[in-house]
Amino acid sequence: MVTPELISPRSPRVVAARRLAKRNFRGKDRLFIAEGPQAVREAVEHRGSTGEPTLVELFTTVEAAERHSAIIEAALAAGARVHHASDAVLAEVSQTVTPQGLVGVCRFLDSPFEEIVAARPKLVAVLAHVRDPGNAGTVLRCADAAGADAVVLTDASVDLYNPKSVRASVGSLFHLPVAVGVPVEQAVAGLKSAGVRILAADGAGQDDLDAELDAGTMGGPTAWIFGNEAWGLPEETRALADAVVRVPIHGKAESLNLATAAAVCLYASARAQRPRTSA
Repeated sequence: MVTPELISPRSPRVVAARRLAKRNFRGKDRLFIAEGPQAVREAVEHRGSTGEPTLVELFTTVEAAERHSAIIEAALAAGARVHHASDAVLAEVSQTVTPQGLVGVCRFLDSPFEEIVAARPKLVAVLAHVRDPGNAGTVLRCADAAGADAVVLTDASVDLYNPKSVRASVGSLFHLPVAVGVPVEQAVAGLKSAGVRILAADGAGQDDLDAELDAGTMGGPTAWIFGNEAWGLPEETRALADAVVRVPIHGKAESLNLATAAAVCLYASARAQRPRTSA
């Protein structure tokens, strides 16, 4: 049975969930918030490296519980605490202006960087100096869509579990390994040791993405380093790469935003890595 309705926003369970809006409490509790049916559904299905369920607690309005009964049943079956909550309670624990009626509390799910390297990845997105949480979540979603094996967030990048990052990933956070807090030098060295070619995406890059594709140099294991949208990658980070590659602008646009450029680069690598089929 679902636990009784939480009448007061001052309930200890509500207070504990609400404080996860702050990074220091997320880090202390190793918990984060996932909102909406898509994210909660993915959280219910996800398991940690030791097999424990990622979703530990779920707040839902009565209306949302009826509309998404399959999610509620799956959450209960996975052992999550499920609470019927008033709209006032949902407003307290939600990080959105218009809550969708489902707010989950989830365990951290990042992977050790060493495990990503040991798996010999073929395609990796490295976020270096990415400070905007929406950009981080969207690049993660692009990496997932392109079939990347992993995402790495360096120690200079935004918190993976920022509510905006989680929402922008639209569930992709639960689909592929993500390492966090890795110094960019360590990330590059580790990936190179696994035979991965390092490409830095930069609008001022000497190498052209089209030329790389035409030359047939992108079929092997590849990691793309993406930087801050406003000022790009610092010189010391570009120097770590095997090549600095720009996405060609064929029209009159001044530039591409980070997520769009990341999608172009990741899909270019994914296409180059696909085995060719005979006509």
